[in-house]
Amino acid sequence: MDGVSIDSLILKLHDVNGVKFGEYKLKSGLMTPIYIDLRVLVSHPALMNQVASLIYERVQEEGLQFDSVCGVPYTALPLATIICSQHELPMLIRRKEAKDYGTKRLVEGSFRQGDTCLIIEDTVTSGTSILETAEVLYKEGLKVTDAIVLMDREQGGVEMLASKGIKLHPIISISQLLRVLQAAERIDAQTAQSVHEFIRDNNTFRPKNGTDSPASKKLCVKQKLELSYSERAKLPNIHPLASKLLKIMEEKQSNLCVSADVTSSEELLQLAESLGPKICMLKTHVDILEDYTLAFIQKMQALAEKHNFLIFEDRKFADIGNTVKHQYEGGLYQISSWSHIVNAHAVPGPGVVKGLSAVGKPLARGCLLIAQMSSQGSLAAGEYTKAVVQMAEEHSDFVIGFICGTKLTERPEFIHMTPGVQMQAGGDLLGQQYTTPEEVIYSKASDVIIVGRGILAASDRLEAAELYRKSGWDAYRKRVGQSSI
Repeated sequence: MDGVSIDSLILKLHDVNGVKFGEYKLKSGLMTPIYIDLRVLVSHPALMNQVASLIYERVQEEGLQFDSVCGVPYTALPLATIICSQHELPMLIRRKEAKDYGTKRLVEGSFRQGDTCLIIEDTVTSGTSILETAEVLYKEGLKVTDAIVLMDREQGGVEMLASKGIKLHPIISISQLLRVLQAAERIDAQTAQSVHEFIRDNNTFRPKNGTDSPASKKLCVKQKLELSYSERAKLPNIHPLASKLLKIMEEKQSNLCVSADVTSSEELLQLAESLGPKICMLKTHVDILEDYTLAFIQKMQALAEKHNFLIFEDRKFADIGNTVKHQYEGGLYQISSWSHIVNAHAVPGPGVVKGLSAVGKPLARGCLLIAQMSSQGSLAAGEYTKAVVQMAEEHSDFVIGFICGTKLTERPEFIHMTPGVQMQAGGDLLGQQYTTPEEVIYSKASDVIIVGRGILAASDRLEAAELYRKSGWDAYRKRVGQSSI
């Protein structure tokens, strides 16, 4: 999903009063500091078309399989109509009340018993409106496995629907909406905090396992909204190396990883010595060094210990398990003997992780899976990215996180690292796309910025590194500050 398009959409929804802040009374009688009224979309056809396009993009990204589409009455009806008309998809209409004449049906349209129907909704709080529509469809012999919603208020709807066998796919979360509006100075930190507190205190989903005491509920929501690096480092199931990295980040107040793409061992050591105090991690491409030696590696390890940073060899393993095992352990570079972290493509399947893990796990090493890339036209998107996340979850004893452009999972044990970061957004002639530290850490909720040319090409590399360190850290504090409890 194009993050820029979503950010732009959030601002447009605010422009047309689809999102309001103040004191509003909900149908339940509760007073809320935020009111989302997307019925206004019908008066803004260009905006309505943009929303419909984003919803259909999500359908394609998720690879959803269905026979027909049904919009929840009434706001989602025109959205479903536009999508079905533009893409020639069969549509069903659910009535809120049966006619007292004619067929007296609650579902209008052509369908067969056993067909699967995709539900579209504009806003979800508890998920009840989607469930009510699904139950009407069930009575007609239809199946419902998935629903797409434009705005998830993050008050339990995803969890409730999941407990009923329906997977909800949100386009925008309330947390993302608040981040974007605050970054654009549409709202202040106090307003954002009041909304987060309202969400925290009014979660609608109560699981039947009897564990939703006020204390456990508060802890659950706190973890869902945001945890600090130091809090995440203490999680019981976190990989020891991920924990170590998070502790380094907190101690040094740095989420900066420098991409040291140089060809001289001496220059690389100079970079490690001068920038070491500013960084949490140094990313290397050891195979481009023209004068690699074992002595160089020993010096690099000493500098990592001296300045308390991790070494990340950007090897991008992408072969069968047996091959990557030898590439990681042996050869000229013997990467596993000195690099704390390596990364891998998921294209070969889980064998690539198993092969690397056989070498790295006994050495307490960790691996990042490449889920997304910062190069233009990258194929690492959609279903591929989803499969990468699943692979990471299945091998969390070795995989510590992702190379990605945005936050991919709510599991706080995983670390998200984003390349292609510069102070000015844009790109180069070879297809590299750049994003700012503020956008990466604050708006897209990643954890680590990977900066290369923004520092290496600077006249004063130390000054540039400090600029990126401060920018990334300020964005992190801003993000956690608005979500912490």
